[in-house]
Amino acid sequence: MSLIRTEKLKHDYIRHDENGNVESKTRAVDGVDIEVAEGEFIAILGSNGSGKSTLAAHLNAMLFPTEGCVWVDGKDTLKPENLWDIRATAGMVFQNPDNQIIGQVVEEDVGFGPENIGMPTKEIWERVEESLKAVGMWEYREHSPNKLSGGQKQRVSIAGVIAMHPKCIVMDEPTAMLDPSGRKEVIRAIRALNDVEKITIILITHYMEEVIYANRVFVMDKGKIALSGTPKEIFSQVEKLRELKLDVPQVTALSYELKKRGINVSEGILSVDELTDELGRIR
Repeated sequence: MSLIRTEKLKHDYIRHDENGNVESKTRAVDGVDIEVAEGEFIAILGSNGSGKSTLAAHLNAMLFPTEGCVWVDGKDTLKPENLWDIRATAGMVFQNPDNQIIGQVVEEDVGFGPENIGMPTKEIWERVEESLKAVGMWEYREHSPNKLSGGQKQRVSIAGVIAMHPKCIVMDEPTAMLDPSGRKEVIRAIRALNDVEKITIILITHYMEEVIYANRVFVMDKGKIALSGTPKEIFSQVEKLRELKLDVPQVTALSYELKKRGINVSEGILSVDELTDELGRIR
């Protein structure tokens, strides 16, 4: 059984006038069908306004379908009695870590969620240690979050979600506000959660270099799934991605230009090492 599944999912943003009448309706997600298996690393791409963040908000019941259905671990998000279980299964991490960090000390912040649901103190501290170690922030447990870098803050916010023991973490552009160093820290932590902890990851991003680590990629455009496949399959379609106002990793763009100039390299190259091997093969 899929951990997350959407079927013909549609979502409209409706604007009302001062009398409560419908003034305008904007369809942000339009008939999306996706399935995510437990343990997968899924990336969702799309230009601004493509519907990717709206889709993400449906995956832990922050939004509800206008039409269609969303199931999280077999539970329908439209049924109110499922809400707590769904949000415990699929945790959410947002762009700005300052919006998720509320504690004055790192370990207190990470322990807030488990404490809030009445977990025994001993188990709370076990989860705090486990979660901070999982994102490489254990040594900062007694620090104030205000004195951390952006990348460190985001790792603390991820630890706070991990402490709730979700099966899945949905991340809505978690590196958008970080510098390149911070982005690398966070992506390294995300990959470890997937590889080592076997947590399902759904990453919404517009940084192409973050996508190459995913098992599968969905590309959204105008609320629909425009492309889906492995990173290699997606980044083999350079012209199509550019039509969708999306870039490709720099090394992919370079190999594409080399191929256009008659150098017989493979399509969809994702790393410098891969390109180096290709050039060595044809030399």
